[in-house]
Amino acid sequence: MKVQSSLLRSLLITASLVFFSITATQTLSSCEKDTASLQNVIGFIDDNPSLKSKRIEGSRVYQLHELEALKQKFNIRTLIIAVQNMPSERLQQIAESAFEHGIQIQRVPEAKSWTNGTFQVKQFTKININDLLGREAIELNNPKVAALISDRIVLVTGAAGSIGSGLAKSIAPLHPRKLILLDQAETPLFELEQQLKAKFPKLVAEYVIGDICAAQRMEKLFEVFNPEMVFHAAAYKHVPLMEDNPVEAIRNNIGGTLLLAQLAAKFAVKKFVMISTDKAVNPTNVMGASKRIAEMAVDLLNERQQTAFITTRFGNVLGSNGSVIPTFEKQIAAGGPITVTDERITRFFMTIPEACQLVLEAAAMGNGGEIFVFEMGQAVKIIDLAKKMILLSGKQPYKDIDIQITGLRPGEKLYEEVLASSENTLTTHHPKILIAKTRLTTQEQEAGIQNLLHQADQQNNELCVTLMKKLVPEFISNNSTYQKLDK
Repeated sequence: MKVQSSLLRSLLITASLVFFSITATQTLSSCEKDTASLQNVIGFIDDNPSLKSKRIEGSRVYQLHELEALKQKFNIRTLIIAVQNMPSERLQQIAESAFEHGIQIQRVPEAKSWTNGTFQVKQFTKININDLLGREAIELNNPKVAALISDRIVLVTGAAGSIGSGLAKSIAPLHPRKLILLDQAETPLFELEQQLKAKFPKLVAEYVIGDICAAQRMEKLFEVFNPEMVFHAAAYKHVPLMEDNPVEAIRNNIGGTLLLAQLAAKFAVKKFVMISTDKAVNPTNVMGASKRIAEMAVDLLNERQQTAFITTRFGNVLGSNGSVIPTFEKQIAAGGPITVTDERITRFFMTIPEACQLVLEAAAMGNGGEIFVFEMGQAVKIIDLAKKMILLSGKQPYKDIDIQITGLRPGEKLYEEVLASSENTLTTHHPKILIAKTRLTTQEQEAGIQNLLHQADQQNNELCVTLMKKLVPEFISNNSTYQKLDK
């Protein structure tokens, strides 16, 4: 029977079922040939009602609503997605149905990754939490982005971090003249070096260990390499830690940013792109407030220098170092419990490649002075995220892995925002990138930033937080010892 590829929606069973697609029959054939795989394909699943109960390559076609009955009849253990580029919304629907009945999901990889053009059972991959969070993958092919990077000397700070390393991997194929990668963390930077050398053997790169707050070291770096583009991703980002260490948040996130921005102006850098965060919006913690003040400091320089100073602001990045997903993975591996601070808490998420591509796109379109905000999709309840990750591991929430509510941490918000109430946005040519219109930074605030940096040198945490609240009036502490300063 000939089946139109536009109608194919394939899945396999162990006993296995296959959601039908153009690669489904290839998947069936591979399972039948690989006797060691233990894949016993019962049939296909397809959304097309006209295919119900028909047979393809000798195997019957079912519909998804029959999954429970098939589970009972055939002891289905695995559902294999043979559809390429299935919309994330549909994948989520299928996953929910499968998990409800204790059925795991595997995927057939893209045909380009098959061995000698032939799919092998060992190439099945598991779906991951990225697949279930509703973020459609984006691919940018913007000539302006390529022109921005090609044959230029590019500096990435915080290069060993999640966003910094993602930017390095996105920039490398765009043929920079030289890529300068700066970080304090020796081992992660070494690991990045090995990855880039393996994947981009012709890349001309320098791997620099250094502290962005070390003025002489940073000035020497700019003097020696003379970068034309700077992507500033170095920052302290952990909210509870910064709540306990305000002067370090100020020293690094504000002072380090200002130093680099001043050097960028001094050495005539073409564009300076600062990576900010949604926690800078109506901040409830020291970390978020420090990033908002860093935005203000960069904005001030933009008004006076030829360098174009650009800020990008987005939410949480899936799988970033120290973030909730790696934490949950470790907790699941240890047998639980998973800890969630509040049943109501939500966060915005995007993937590292998506965030990095959007940063590059914003850098290309920015003329200086913009704060670009990214469309983050729907906020995700963290407790729902925890449940999905438990199900993906093949276990059941509260039965195999417990979920415990621990209470909000110091400075933690229930709900993140991308724009402050005093801000509005302008559209750009890219549907996922907007420009935030923020208050102009005043000369009084400029003097306040300098005073804040001076007081941070004196190690007076409470005074420093008081000054931060003066600079950012919307900074209202939450679940923090600094709430007393808001009275």
